[in-house]
Amino acid sequence: MSEFSPEETESRKKAVFDSMSPRRQKHILKKGYDKWDPFEEPKDPIDIRKDKTKRTTQMLVREFLQSCSSEGYSNAYGRGVLEMALGIINDDERFIGMYDFARWHQELLRKEGH
Repeated sequence: MSEFSPEETESRKKAVFDSMSPRRQKHILKKGYDKWDPFEEPKDPIDIRKDKTKRTTQMLVREFLQSCSSEGYSNAYGRGVLEMALGIINDDERFIGMYDFARWHQELLRKEGH
């Protein structure tokens, strides 16, 4: 929205906010009106987002599961892999924390000889 002055941008932001349902307004106020940007570019569709290796979620999951023996994992295991891949690609703090913890725990086990 760089083609508008800050006053015009704020006026448009307020117009968008005022046209929303009270429930949606409450949601925005809870997160912070000042942080809210109704004009930000939409994110890439989930199926074309890629990680630093330029792989999609689907590619990562397929490559990982192909490296496992087929008897070695269940449907729940596969769902966990997919969920983790989505979380990491989307930079979700929850999944980054789980990943960091798993790496830390693996190193702890290695150090203690397990």
